[in-house]
Amino acid sequence: MMNKRKAELLAPAGSFDSLKAAVAAGADAIYMGGSRFGARAYAQNAAGEEMVEAIRYAHLHGCRLYMTVNTLFKEKELDELCDYMKPYYEAGLDGVIVQDLGALQVMKRAFPGMELHASTQMTVTSVYSAKMLKEMGCCRVVPARELSLEEISRIYRETGMDIETFVHGALCYCYSGQCLMSSLIGGRSGNRGRCAQPCRLPYRVWEGDKAEGKSLNKENQRYVLSLKDLCTLDILPEILEAGVYSLKIEGRMKSPRYTAGVVRIYRKYLDLYETYGKEGYYVDPEDKKELLDLFDRGGFTSGYYEKHNGKDMVALKEKPEFREGNQRLFDFLDENYVNKEKKEPVFGKAYFEEGKSSVLELTQGDVTVKVEGQICQSAQNQPATEEKVRKQLNKTGATSFYFEQLDIEMKGNIFLPVQALNELRREGFEKLTEHILAKWERKTKAEDADKESADARQSASEMDHKSAFLTASLEEECQLEPALSCDEVKRIYLDADGFKPDQWGKIVKQCEGKGKECFLMLPHIFRIHAMKFFAKNRKNMENAGFTGVLARTLEEVSWLKEEKIQIPFALDASVYAWNREAVHTLKKMGPEFITMPWELNSRELKAVTKACEKENLADELILYGHAPMMVSAQCVVKTLKGCTAKREHLFMKDRTGAGLPLKTHCSFCYNTILNPLPLSLFGNEETVKELNLTSLRLSFTREGKEETKKILEAFAASFIEGREIDEPVKDFTRGHFRRGVE
Repeated sequence: MMNKRKAELLAPAGSFDSLKAAVAAGADAIYMGGSRFGARAYAQNAAGEEMVEAIRYAHLHGCRLYMTVNTLFKEKELDELCDYMKPYYEAGLDGVIVQDLGALQVMKRAFPGMELHASTQMTVTSVYSAKMLKEMGCCRVVPARELSLEEISRIYRETGMDIETFVHGALCYCYSGQCLMSSLIGGRSGNRGRCAQPCRLPYRVWEGDKAEGKSLNKENQRYVLSLKDLCTLDILPEILEAGVYSLKIEGRMKSPRYTAGVVRIYRKYLDLYETYGKEGYYVDPEDKKELLDLFDRGGFTSGYYEKHNGKDMVALKEKPEFREGNQRLFDFLDENYVNKEKKEPVFGKAYFEEGKSSVLELTQGDVTVKVEGQICQSAQNQPATEEKVRKQLNKTGATSFYFEQLDIEMKGNIFLPVQALNELRREGFEKLTEHILAKWERKTKAEDADKESADARQSASEMDHKSAFLTASLEEECQLEPALSCDEVKRIYLDADGFKPDQWGKIVKQCEGKGKECFLMLPHIFRIHAMKFFAKNRKNMENAGFTGVLARTLEEVSWLKEEKIQIPFALDASVYAWNREAVHTLKKMGPEFITMPWELNSRELKAVTKACEKENLADELILYGHAPMMVSAQCVVKTLKGCTAKREHLFMKDRTGAGLPLKTHCSFCYNTILNPLPLSLFGNEETVKELNLTSLRLSFTREGKEETKKILEAFAASFIEGREIDEPVKDFTRGHFRRGVE
């Protein structure tokens, strides 16, 4: 289904210079970060008045500007959001790109008329969550980069939302919004715009759980997590015909020259398609070469639009030496876009008559203004000539305009000082600028608009202290017996990929026999593979007698309701609840409980648990487990030896010798890279107790039977029975429980 509207070319701007370069090169819209809350914290983001100027600059040139407010918000930051956004809203900011559900709700209430765009950080992988986000107030969705044209087209057909997808630039190895790798390794969170890009480093890969035995990659094939840059010139018509409205270029960390060069090329081909259609569309190889001259990470890939994954998408080998730069191209871009400011055409009429005020009328688009200047005097010596008046009025260099046409009417022998002509021109263009910008500007009382949020900040009344119980999530069959044997474990989660569907009912009965609840743990990513899997195994799921399911995405919540699957659900840590507003939003969905996020420290977690108390919503904290650092549509097994279609364990080592375990989830076709050191909050019993949680989870991913038993017994003794016992694991991490993230 083709989108009938004229498509939007959306350019990145990591600085004001990049903004100007993008506008000059033909962008229809710009996305840009402010000084806070953007997913590119290390770009030269605009601060304060500069962002207001950026909005005005874009509007003067007929462009829209969207602001990236797409990080997750801590509780205290949410209180600062309205004051931060108010000047940009009043300046006419067209839209905000958002990840955090709490921030989405605050801005929906406080800033009516401003578009809300669901960021790719929200990991929208199907029509299910897109519908949910539309109901929440989003008019545009930026789906996960991994979606196919078919999946994108379905979102467009069934929601009618604006679809924005990436067409050029860097690709993340992990589903955006689900990457904790940089955060857990070095404390720089991708969810806070501070990714250190560990995926771009070299790794060696071994089969099995250790760096022993057979290595899968050669020395010159170590960049197994580094994807080539995206370039979609060849399939641009197919992308547009799938319903995509906004063509997004990645690159807020890139130079103004890069921005100008890429925008220029995509402007050319978008115009070509819109003029001649698919039949007249042809890509000049020289233009693709020019794009490689701007940035080359080992060639281009057309991305996931037409394939689920593939070795040809990975820049496996050593980074190529950047060949000699194309200085001719660079000079051309600098001269015509980077160092040259775009000017907008204006039609002008000037009237001069003895004894009457001088008049200048200016028209730009649908805006017309008229100003009066000094009274025209009678000339004593040399009267003013049209040539001299035109020359003076044409000096528009300090403005964003130029005269495409200037009609001058003069009556009588008049005299008007040069200064008077300059003032007439200046006042005319100032008034024109003011009237153009007025079309976007708004007035608001944001300090009152967030009253509901202020009410929500009232502290929760003191509640009776809860006695938390233990739960255990299992991904391997060998972990089941120890979990069943541990009396203190009151709930067991079965991984849908790790336990065969025909076993589910039997295991539920085993849990019931031990007085335990049993939940089915849904996949980290919910796409076509998952839909087919659960369609095939729906009876097994519904008839097994599960107490509930643990949803790991918004897709799954919406899918359960739309498919009328009458099983209670709870939310895992990957459905982010960083603040009271997010908790409030999630509570409306009806979960049994929510799981605390991985990246908050104990003080920040306290604010979330307080919000759960106020909402009368049960909460769970993960006490132990190898955190999922990356969830990827790519498959290291397929990249290095071809698809085996069976669950495998791999082990990777970086250049420092640090190891990374990896699991394949073939039923749902994704990989998970795990933190090599398990989180362990053993020894933090009192701090955990102060959080007043409902339940405490032990997450088992790659542990064997004996290790699982040892860990269960130790945590049960320490956290439930209050007995002193030795730490059950030798090497571990406290994660972010103490330090948190910036």
